[in-house]
Amino acid sequence: MEWRRMDVGVLLLFLVHLATALEVPLDLLEGLPQPPTITYQSPKDYIVDPRENIIIHCEAKGKPHPSFSWTRNGTHFDVENDPNVDMKPQSGTLVVDISRERVEHYEGVYQCTARNKHGTAVSHNIVVRQSRSPLWSKEKIKPIVVQEGVSLVLPCRPPAGLPPPIIFWMDNNFQKLPQSKRVSQSLNGDLYFSNVRREDTRNDYICYARFPHTQTIQQKQPITVRVLNQAPVDDRRPTFLIPSGSSSSKMVLRGDKLEMECIAEGLPTPHISWTKISGDLPSKRTSFLNYNKTLHIEDVSASDEGDYRCTAKNQFGSVHHTIHVMVKAAPYWIDVPPRNLVLAPGESGRLSCLASGTPKPTITWAMNGISIENSPKDLSRKVEDDIIIFTDVQPGSSAVYQCNISNEYGYVLSNAFVNVLSEPPRVLTPPNKVYQIIKNHQALLDCSSFGSPMPKITWFKDSRSSILQEDPYILHDNGTLEIRVAQAQHNGKYTCVATNSLGIYENHVYLEVKEPTRILKQPEYKEVQRGRSVVFECTVKHDPSLIPTMTWLKDDGELPDDERLIVDSDSLTITDVTEDDAGVYTCIMNTTLDHDSATAKLTVVERPDPPTDLELTDQKKRSVQLTWTPGDEHNSPVQKFLIQYEDSLHHRGHWHNLTEVPGTKTTAHLKLSPHVHYTFRVLALNAVGFSNPSRPSRMYKTEPAAPDENPTGVQGFGTEHNNLVISWKSNGPGLHYRVMWRQKKVESEWNTVTVSNNSKFVVSGTPTFVPYEIKVRAVNDHGAGPDPAIAHGYSGEDLPVAAPENVHAVVRNSTLVEVFWDPVPAHLIRGNIKGYKVSYWRKHHYKHNPDHMEQDILVFSGNHTQGMLPGLHPFSLYLFNVRVYNGKGEGPRSVTQQFKTPEGVPGSPTSLIVTNSNLDSLTLEWSPPHDHNGHITGYTLKYQPVNNSNELGPVEELALAANETSVTLPNLKYSIRYKFYLNAKTGAGAGAAISQEAVIIREEVVFAPSNILLLMNITPAGESEEDWNTEFVNGSQNITLKGLKGGLCYRVRLVALGHHDQEFHHSKELLVTLPAVASRQVDIATQGWFIGLMCAIALLILILLIICFIQRNKGGKYPVKEKEDAHTDPEFQPMKDDDCTFVEYSDNEDHKPLKGSRSPSNGTVKRDDSDDSLVDYGEGGDGQFNEDGSFIGQYSGKSASRDTAEGHESSEAPSPIKAMNSLNSFV
Repeated sequence: MEWRRMDVGVLLLFLVHLATALEVPLDLLEGLPQPPTITYQSPKDYIVDPRENIIIHCEAKGKPHPSFSWTRNGTHFDVENDPNVDMKPQSGTLVVDISRERVEHYEGVYQCTARNKHGTAVSHNIVVRQSRSPLWSKEKIKPIVVQEGVSLVLPCRPPAGLPPPIIFWMDNNFQKLPQSKRVSQSLNGDLYFSNVRREDTRNDYICYARFPHTQTIQQKQPITVRVLNQAPVDDRRPTFLIPSGSSSSKMVLRGDKLEMECIAEGLPTPHISWTKISGDLPSKRTSFLNYNKTLHIEDVSASDEGDYRCTAKNQFGSVHHTIHVMVKAAPYWIDVPPRNLVLAPGESGRLSCLASGTPKPTITWAMNGISIENSPKDLSRKVEDDIIIFTDVQPGSSAVYQCNISNEYGYVLSNAFVNVLSEPPRVLTPPNKVYQIIKNHQALLDCSSFGSPMPKITWFKDSRSSILQEDPYILHDNGTLEIRVAQAQHNGKYTCVATNSLGIYENHVYLEVKEPTRILKQPEYKEVQRGRSVVFECTVKHDPSLIPTMTWLKDDGELPDDERLIVDSDSLTITDVTEDDAGVYTCIMNTTLDHDSATAKLTVVERPDPPTDLELTDQKKRSVQLTWTPGDEHNSPVQKFLIQYEDSLHHRGHWHNLTEVPGTKTTAHLKLSPHVHYTFRVLALNAVGFSNPSRPSRMYKTEPAAPDENPTGVQGFGTEHNNLVISWKSNGPGLHYRVMWRQKKVESEWNTVTVSNNSKFVVSGTPTFVPYEIKVRAVNDHGAGPDPAIAHGYSGEDLPVAAPENVHAVVRNSTLVEVFWDPVPAHLIRGNIKGYKVSYWRKHHYKHNPDHMEQDILVFSGNHTQGMLPGLHPFSLYLFNVRVYNGKGEGPRSVTQQFKTPEGVPGSPTSLIVTNSNLDSLTLEWSPPHDHNGHITGYTLKYQPVNNSNELGPVEELALAANETSVTLPNLKYSIRYKFYLNAKTGAGAGAAISQEAVIIREEVVFAPSNILLLMNITPAGESEEDWNTEFVNGSQNITLKGLKGGLCYRVRLVALGHHDQEFHHSKELLVTLPAVASRQVDIATQGWFIGLMCAIALLILILLIICFIQRNKGGKYPVKEKEDAHTDPEFQPMKDDDCTFVEYSDNEDHKPLKGSRSPSNGTVKRDDSDDSLVDYGEGGDGQFNEDGSFIGQYSGKSASRDTAEGHESSEAPSPIKAMNSLNSFV
């Protein structure tokens, strides 16, 4: 067996008795004899370049070093007497000088022999041939004239070379001729046209042959092709150009590549496809080349034998060809070639020569290069076909054996020696070697040894109390001790002991298991504004005995040498960030054994630069086109451009927003008002903010004129049941508005009023919810605008005055009911109908407290007359009513009706525990389901054993009566884990099952962790263990604890509760601090001190008012104007996140966006999106849960109150629910 070098340069020896491969380590053990072994030789088919010297390789090793000789064409080759041939010293390699002799003189079959006093090894036959690249024969090729549409083949027929040449077609300019599905080159080099076209006419079709060994190229004479179109050929079905006929056969050798091609002609050009008739094509080894005309299969095996079909098809028909593939095989080794055998005197062994081939090969044996039949007889040797058996060998039995396997397609030859040695054991691994391994990685402790007889390897740890041969230790045949997953307990001293009949040898090594290096907190993606600072954190955990090295890279290169980049032990800080700092940053923590790395990207952003080059074009009386050049975006795309204008005639110094355009545009067509002196500027907006304004454009003046358009957004609506509010959007300065209205369905005159300096007018005394026609016309000193369009609106709504009638319900199943009603007449709704609300509740569920029935409400938007009530409780009596509602509110309720839901399947039993266990039985106890959903008719118990690999055994089933709450199971197997399933039944069927697992061990039942009863303990910090409060959790993953006091710290833990005599197991305690909230336990308005304080404040205010009144009458003034000027632009100061305190708050009357505003971060919890899964049944309403856990509410979306809560910042303290959710980690 070949040896390989390990990490310390020691040879690893594979020692297996009888069929052992053993290399004598000559470089480590001086004086050990070894027969010759061929280590390197030239290939069997050796093609040489005739321009260079011939080098025939033959290298071998042995002790003593072997001598070499050669045969040529079966006879001795006298190297010393040939002046052109030299043999390298200490080698059998021949160097033939061809400067004085032609290469042909040295062509032939060579074989090398290496021998010493212990045996003779021979190489395989080396056939030496020179490469050949003959010239193309001179020929005159006549032009080829063909009719358009016919097929054509241009032959190449290159000269035979050694090795065969590579063929390709080019033109006079040495450009490859284009190939396609219509024109392609075959495997033999010919160029095929499925049909010719006029563009195929050319005079430079040239075939080239490249001979790879000599790197020479031969060129065929150019071929001229002329395509005529005098009588075009008709379309036709495909026929094959190659191969011919309907079938053919092909032979290929195992391991070679199989190439089959089908090229067809036809018009239009056919498409080629391939199938294997006798099976599927091997997808991983199959490829289709040459536009699907060639099927290529790599690494052919016997499974590829069979029939293959190629099909050529166009719109006029198809044709098939079948290729029968036969797979033969030159001899090959089934496993490995025969291995060298090292035996001690008196031992036995064997040489195996296991090979195969098709047809079946013959096996011949030789010893020291001489046929085994002609070799000296040896009683310890017995030849049995492909095996030689050695029994009771003696020191003189050393020899080299040759195994030759051959058939008609080739041969394989292998040398294997038998070396008879007597050597005590030796361990070649260096002593006291220290192996350092990262935890959870594989550990390999070497014990390379040598000895004859073969040493036996055993391993011990520390005190040598026992041999290491069981899990987690694996002893390999070469003596290596493997620990697949190294842990801290595997640290220590290990002793390797090599033993044979001649002695014993020990060696000590040490294993140190280190903690892995891990990045606990990785750097995160950062997007930072230019000029600010950024910090990349990289917190690392490593083994304290290893020296770590933290390295930071930027874009896979070193960090720039810049004092702004500050590298700490666990972070990288970049101050005063510039755009050059953008890139990918990588932190790498290296130790001598391992490393870990993480990357993050830095993007530097900034507000965009202001646009430039404002230009006014396409100037008209009432419009102009504005163009500009965008500024630098600074890595944040411009979202939009804002165009503002200044009217220097009416409002000098005030800039007004005119319009916005997308960030991808740089022009805007602006509509203008008359009699305005316009100056424009542009601002760009990206994710960081608005740019500075651009430089103003030149002034553009519009002439005075009557309004050319009326205000937009005209609408009418009521805010009270007897008014109509008419509103519009102002469309320019200095305008008045003529407002007109009348009832739509009543013949009446238009009512008219002129409004100035306002965009709203209120009409009072209108009837309730009556349609109106509305017009608003712009007027100025130069006239009125065009006749306005009529807008429509309604006066104010009032509450509906009628309830739905004919209300009834149809039960669909135990949890679903459909409710029907007649619609309320439109004139009784008195407004826009929004929908109907169905209120329903369980009657018997609240029989003990009928005055506090919580109702479920489903809202059905629009003018519905029916709706589904889902999620009902089976076997329950419900009451319900219906009412209509409009924009003003709800109408009266309908007459209350009732329905009863049928029985449903019950819920799972409340609990299932195991008691009274002994060696072969146990008792199961349970509690009935919380939700009966009908009359319980019985229980079904199923149980089955579970093995260590979690595979389930056969299921046993028991039917139990409804009044039973326990059962004893006899004849259970000892130390077997069982899984139990229990479910209840009603007349509607079986409900969900509760499961439990248990193992019978020493008369105890140990609960499996899959279904355990959990308790939640909570108590204020500082109180004793006896003061714990308890909440049952069972299988829940979270729980909400109510009734806690604000401002207190609570200790919380989870407790796993098993059998009554088992100890409790609880999680680590979690300390939860609830924020202080204002007490709501006492109505402060009823406290005497508070009433007195309020009275005193009221008296003080009254006195101040009297003083102010007196001062006013005396001419005094309040400095209101000065105060307003001092607070012209108050800025909103948000709550500080770090200490939850408030700073000064100022309101802005212009309602500008708040600086630094952000989404609420105060712990407000939004309802999960999944709660609207019943939207098909109803909409709107308040989502809540009633006392028994059933869901109450609308499924249409968020209520108005919820929208309000989520649409504004909240100053409430964070909800304690978030803190309690962290308990999920214990479950």
